[in-house]
Amino acid sequence: MPAPAHQGTRSDRLRAIWRHRGLAAWALRPLASLYGALSGLQRALYAWDLRRPQHPGVPVVVIGNVIAGGAGKTPVTLATVAHLQARGRRPGIISRGYGRSTQDVRQATPDARPQEVGDEPLLMARASGVPVFVARQRIDAARALLAAYPDTDILICDDGLQHHALARDLEVCVFNSDGVGNGWLLPAGPLREPWPRPVSAVLHAAATPPAGTPADTPCFGLQRQLAPFALTRDGQRVPLAGLQGLRLHALAAIARPEDFFAMLRAQSLELAHTEALPDHYNFESWQRSSDLGLQVICTEKDAVKLWPHVPQALAVPLHLRIAPGYFDLLDARLCLSSTPLNTNR
Repeated sequence: MPAPAHQGTRSDRLRAIWRHRGLAAWALRPLASLYGALSGLQRALYAWDLRRPQHPGVPVVVIGNVIAGGAGKTPVTLATVAHLQARGRRPGIISRGYGRSTQDVRQATPDARPQEVGDEPLLMARASGVPVFVARQRIDAARALLAAYPDTDILICDDGLQHHALARDLEVCVFNSDGVGNGWLLPAGPLREPWPRPVSAVLHAAATPPAGTPADTPCFGLQRQLAPFALTRDGQRVPLAGLQGLRLHALAAIARPEDFFAMLRAQSLELAHTEALPDHYNFESWQRSSDLGLQVICTEKDAVKLWPHVPQALAVPLHLRIAPGYFDLLDARLCLSSTPLNTNR
């Protein structure tokens, strides 16, 4: 029996509007104009030196996007950190910690609760092995990290292209396969700020760079793919091939859940039920399907919040293949050694 279609989330409906300049998008244009004026004023305050960004004193690489929704910046952050570690650098990660219930500056340790530090910082702390700090003001996170780990010699900021209070040395803008959509600002389109804008590099999942990208902006392709295994709560690997023939309950609380479901099906897995939940959903009020015979499978980001409720759930990591030129650019801009790497580029 084919898997039932998942219920579309609010973000699903918005992305459908953002792909075209249809009636719904036009109806939202007045709000987009207001949003553009407010965000433009914010940028102008820094452009006119009425506010000044602060620098933590070590090189800062901001990896973010100009579109709402999942672009893949967290996997890019992890790939960048792994590259820097292979070059002998000692990176740290800073983040706002979106969705957390706390407001203070704190470290996201591997055993932290996702409600306290955010799901993505917790995932990065577990996956990278480098210090991860969260704060609403990224400069506060940077200073706390450097005070606790003074040998850190480079900071990677997960998200923050629009956080102008933090001075940065490199900006990497990540796009998913939708590019800039209809090219309009929120909420009429997906853009958080007008595109194009100056950045150090663009990473794009589509076959070509996003519309409007200047010809002199370095652009590199990326491909998202599932790892060939799923992880148990205690870190054991279960080959995806071994799940073929099982009836699975796939769930995803990410910006583009349908992408995850499609990648699972591409591995010849039988999705008896799919469940799309709002991005960053905390699972506190989640109720499992009445069909307890289904094996639950989810994204790695969701697993850090789901495992306390469903310890038997399996999490599938997302791997990226990034064009080697991106890492060459990092080496050149950060003056890193050109010693060959043993990495999966």
